[in-house]
Amino acid sequence: MKYKFSNLWAITAGERWYYVVATVSSTLSYICLIGVPVIGMYALDVVTEQDFGFAHPWIHNVSEFLGGNWPYSSYLIVSAVLGIVITLVGSAFQFGRDRLSAVASERIARRLRHVLFDRLHRARISFFDNEEVGDLVQRCTSDVDTVRRFVHADVDAVARALLFLAVMIPVLAWRNVILTGLALILLPLIVFGGIYFFKAISSLFQEMDESEGRLTSALQENLSGIRVIQAFAQEQHEYKRFTTANRDFRDRVVKLNTYEAVYWGVSDALCMLQTGVVLIAAGYFVMQGSLSIGEFMMFTMLSGMVTWRIRQLIDVVEHAGKTLVALRRINHILNSEQEPEQPFPQKTPRLGAIKFQNVSLSYDGVSNQLSDISLSIKPGETIGIVGRPGSGKSSLVRALLRFYPLKEGTINVDGIDIESFNAHWIRSQIACVMQEPFLFSRTIEQNLRFGTSEDRSGSIEYASRMADIHDTILEFSAQFATRIGERGINLSGGQRQRMALARAFLKNAPILILDDVLSGVDTQTERAILQNLSSFEPKPTTIIVAHRLTTIRNADRIVVMNEGRIAQLGTHEQLVSEVGLYRDICEIQDLLDEAIAFETQEIVNG
Repeated sequence: MKYKFSNLWAITAGERWYYVVATVSSTLSYICLIGVPVIGMYALDVVTEQDFGFAHPWIHNVSEFLGGNWPYSSYLIVSAVLGIVITLVGSAFQFGRDRLSAVASERIARRLRHVLFDRLHRARISFFDNEEVGDLVQRCTSDVDTVRRFVHADVDAVARALLFLAVMIPVLAWRNVILTGLALILLPLIVFGGIYFFKAISSLFQEMDESEGRLTSALQENLSGIRVIQAFAQEQHEYKRFTTANRDFRDRVVKLNTYEAVYWGVSDALCMLQTGVVLIAAGYFVMQGSLSIGEFMMFTMLSGMVTWRIRQLIDVVEHAGKTLVALRRINHILNSEQEPEQPFPQKTPRLGAIKFQNVSLSYDGVSNQLSDISLSIKPGETIGIVGRPGSGKSSLVRALLRFYPLKEGTINVDGIDIESFNAHWIRSQIACVMQEPFLFSRTIEQNLRFGTSEDRSGSIEYASRMADIHDTILEFSAQFATRIGERGINLSGGQRQRMALARAFLKNAPILILDDVLSGVDTQTERAILQNLSSFEPKPTTIIVAHRLTTIRNADRIVVMNEGRIAQLGTHEQLVSEVGLYRDICEIQDLLDEAIAFETQEIVNG
């Protein structure tokens, strides 16, 4: 989608009056800025010509009142003081403009960051499937800062430049029309040449931003996986990978800077040429007697200001190109597919009854991860789910959590179609522990409370005991106030899983999902947790995805998944008694257990 600057109108909503007042303040500053060379013109002519016929009447009257025996010196002093006062007043107006623009731009950037953060939280999980975290961070930070710099310094620059020229041109034409034309003759060439040039190289801005995003992703990924990198002794390999990304970014920046250097060299040469033409023509008029020394000085100063403003306009064109790229990248997040805004159901009993009816699920819209799944689960029932890797076990959980929209069929919870109501509602009914439990860089207590907003201090201890992690927490020096590293990196895999279990238990939802979370704990701990889970009151409807069959042996029913379909359904006793995939898995795991036990005994016996 092509992003246009008209979209800035929406971004600046609520702050536009800042820019109106800032533009007025900047215009007054320009008037003061122009006033200084004009006062200087009168003063220089009076002093060099020794003739008050060149004097400004008001300044002359004031200097006569104060001058006494030194009228020319008095005129010069009054002019200098007036020039200083006007400069200070102009600086005050300019400060006001800068202050208003800074406040407005920071408020816009803050609001934009909030909107992006909210959009990312509300985006469908499928949006993140093909996104790099580092690149998304780049869009929310560096790209937002590019927009902030533009709305701070450049968003009103065109209006300010046009107002400056609107004030400047009459002042110049008032003294000499020909010189005024010469001072502006190259303006169209410089401005339209700049617009054409930066439009032509806009793709380089895009390439540079995307390259910087890849560099940020490489750095973020390495920092997150530093222990894995060191454990596999892959520091040198990752260094080379980062060096490649870094070199690519450097090359793109150098390429862009080279083009800009050529352009700015030519542009500055044209500006100097224009200044030179004005100086030569003004000198000629002075020698012809049609231009005074004071007017020569004024034209030189004001034409220099005109050149500077023209150059600022080209800066705006360059910044606009970078900002368009940043807006396009930000727009990628703003246009991401969001969870639909749906109503919440009327208050219903939290029983935990679940019904899958002819459910099919596809992540890419082509191949199915689930096909024609029909399954009814009673409140408080424990369902085990097993199957080969990739058979659809976790997809069943993702469908229930509404991470992906269903391709066909319906899922009802307590008689309510989950697709018809807000996704937040169904997720509030479920306490889920994923395959790779995520812990935040916060205290243990804050991590355990993450799933609930209620103040339940006693329940925290109860939940941690149920997850068999309470004694481990008490061994830490700060106990529940202990801060754990990012992703719980300073905890073992089993500790992270049990922390996540305690968090789910504390939520006390009517539906509990355990997605292969007991694989990281030993058999004794697993047995203790499952025994604790069976004593829950009220007992939640529990779905346990597992590879180790001992985890689900005592489930009320076991679902055997194969290629996205339900291959078998029944109790452990029923399934082992019939020919099928479940009995095959049992036999393989029994053989593995026997082999491990034998090897262990051999080691013990020496």
